[in-house]
Amino acid sequence: MDEVAAYTRLAGVYDEIVVDPCYARWADFLDGLWVHDQAGVHDVLDVCCGTGLMAAELVAREYRVVGVDASTDMLDRARVLLGSRATFDVAVLPDLPVAGRFDAAISNFDGFNYLSPSAFAETIAVLGTKVRSQGWLVFDIHTDAMMDFTIANALVEGDSDGNHFVISSAVDRAARTCLTTIDVTQARDGEPFVETHTQYFHSDEQVRAALTAGGFSDVLVVDEYSYRGADSDTLRATWIARRN
Repeated sequence: MDEVAAYTRLAGVYDEIVVDPCYARWADFLDGLWVHDQAGVHDVLDVCCGTGLMAAELVAREYRVVGVDASTDMLDRARVLLGSRATFDVAVLPDLPVAGRFDAAISNFDGFNYLSPSAFAETIAVLGTKVRSQGWLVFDIHTDAMMDFTIANALVEGDSDGNHFVISSAVDRAARTCLTTIDVTQARDGEPFVETHTQYFHSDEQVRAALTAGGFSDVLVVDEYSYRGADSDTLRATWIARRN
């Protein structure tokens, strides 16, 4: 079985294996959040945009979207999905080679959990230069509750659209890291393959420090794109901040 780089072969089956049917609900939350911005939110930077599922929801709500991702394979899928209705570029964070300022920047489905603590802080600092004054930064990340959940559910196996997969996770609580192996033992199209991903659990203190250093304030933390405040049971926290 082939061992391949993260988000190469997985890009072809990502939407079937990894993604929950959540993007419409999340986009509705963002739309309801931004409607109160007197300056208006029109241009959105989608960071770690993946296969373009959130971009598609935002375009359908008449936002102009620029998406960036480190995986060319994922971006190829996004371009097929959206064509000329959105712009997609390669960006390996914390480098963010996009021009102009945006009304809002987002990153969803735990994209920032793939950044080391130092790369996360640098990325927030760069985003501070890309978002207009009083613009928005909204992103979600895994929490300590998710770390505990992953330890308790270290092995997940299933079938989806002709793909059989086994996902195993090894959490180092002290280092706040998770090494995840995605083993597609039967692929709908092509040969089986294995991908290994490393994620980081950023503490609340690290996130708040990075936002402050990046020039963001008015920080609100909620439970997965809802108006419920995040608590000790929250698995995916959504962070909302404004560029001051």
